[in-house]
Amino acid sequence: MAITDAPPLEVGASKPIRPGRKQRLTGRRIMPWLFLAVPLAFLFVLTYIPVANMFWYSVTDWDGLDPEKTLVGLDNYIEIFTRPEIFRVFFVSLFYLAGAIAQLGLALFFAALLSFQTRFRNFFKGVIFFPYLINGVAIGLMFLYFFRPDGTLDAVLGAFGVQETPQWLGDPSVVNVSLAATSVWRYMGLNFVLFLGAIQSVPAEQYEAADLDGASSWHKFRYIIVPSIRRILGLSFILAIAGALSAFEMPYIMTGGANGSETFVIQTVDTAFRYSKVGLASAMAVVLLAIVLIITAVQRRVFPDEKADQE
Repeated sequence: MAITDAPPLEVGASKPIRPGRKQRLTGRRIMPWLFLAVPLAFLFVLTYIPVANMFWYSVTDWDGLDPEKTLVGLDNYIEIFTRPEIFRVFFVSLFYLAGAIAQLGLALFFAALLSFQTRFRNFFKGVIFFPYLINGVAIGLMFLYFFRPDGTLDAVLGAFGVQETPQWLGDPSVVNVSLAATSVWRYMGLNFVLFLGAIQSVPAEQYEAADLDGASSWHKFRYIIVPSIRRILGLSFILAIAGALSAFEMPYIMTGGANGSETFVIQTVDTAFRYSKVGLASAMAVVLLAIVLIITAVQRRVFPDEKADQE
């Protein structure tokens, strides 16, 4: 019998890794980063670098054209907080916030209703989600004809005997209600799909147990559906607040901010491109970003995630 000089393996010692296996392990570690390289590059180029530039512009008096940018420090921020007319437009966001809350309620109602056996439910799912797929400019032009004097809405109300109708987009007391209602119609489909997917992920055994206990539909909704989709509700609420504060598309297309419909974002865009104050507009954008982040942090503190509660 041949005797080798190789020392015996100690108890518990790991086997040496062969070169081929080591290369495969290294390749497995590198491969995910290769797939992430392009998305991360786009993220930095199209998101983080522009945000960094926005912070730099906010402390300058740049007009958007002059190659020279004079550093003015916090003067732009001081101007924002000392001019009441800049923050006054945030009152317009209250209409969109009320519309967003109504939108969440309607989306949750239809999602809970269509999650179970309902006649023509696939048809109604498509009807609710379809407006979200339409281009915003097309929706704005469509609702311009809908709200115009003697337009579609006035004709429908006239069929029910209503003769005196307001200027839906011309009356400052009504215009923001009309625009917020348009946003509700357009964006409800997104929240509807989010809620629908979350509700359908709830195990069917919970509903069966509730049926055995004699629970009503309201009890199922309150004690099964709502707790199960708590995270989606929190996310949708954050998006609703952010969307209300940054409303731009519908009021800009339909009224251009006229008749008391100007939002903070429209005011920021006008400041940058109409009045050539890119530095001041960048500071306004930074303030809006800070407000959204603060509201998000407060919401996370008031409604923490379930994992955080368990820890």
